[in-house]
Amino acid sequence: MRGTNIKILITGATCKLLVNQLLENGHEVKAFARNEKKFNNETVNHKNLEIITNTVLDISEEELEKHTKGCDAIVSTLGHNLSFKGMFGNPRLLVSDSIKRLSKTIEYKRINTPVKIILMNTVGCKNEDLKEKVSFFENCVFFLLRYLLPPHSDNEIAGNYLRTSVGQNNPNIEWVTVRPDSLINQEEISQYTIHSSPKHTLFKPGKTSRINVAHFISELISNEKIWIEWKGKMPVIYNKEDELKG
Repeated sequence: MRGTNIKILITGATCKLLVNQLLENGHEVKAFARNEKKFNNETVNHKNLEIITNTVLDISEEELEKHTKGCDAIVSTLGHNLSFKGMFGNPRLLVSDSIKRLSKTIEYKRINTPVKIILMNTVGCKNEDLKEKVSFFENCVFFLLRYLLPPHSDNEIAGNYLRTSVGQNNPNIEWVTVRPDSLINQEEISQYTIHSSPKHTLFKPGKTSRINVAHFISELISNEKIWIEWKGKMPVIYNKEDELKG
């Protein structure tokens, strides 16, 4: 689909790196973003960008159907703010409830061409389809995170919903869950590697730049060959220089 005008809905659109890359590729973007001031004036005024100053969970079914109508792809970059209120306040299931609502809206419409859903998740969420194994000590840490920190549980529920409830043979939805490791900021896109499962451990994590995550998601949307390779899977992304050091 490279070179084709693709219509994309993004929720958690403060991931402006992704929005900018999609616009640069000539796509049409609708972005849920409560605060449009996080985008620069050039982006806000871009002819192919529509900003929705609300959230998926705060609008009516009719409004959500209107915003998803005609979309070829939906991307969730939602996450919880790293503050006490963001970690423990409502909505505790921000990511999973949004993914569920979007998925059910798409399935209800019974369209002929499946919509691509891309969920930005975390390497801390295992792909149970591959029976990914972690050490006893890592399991203990993840157990504590699951029950003490709502955002981790929320991410697990969202990933597992796509994996099990939407599944591999849904006629209306195809999906990919992207799992970066420790996120860092970089100015430019650099080389990165994609793996089916984590290559680092919890106690010796890898690094992934946000701009590389945005680039990979953009490639999933634009490049059908890459989409076919990873659809229905949970790829892990690392910066290549970090892999070489490891």
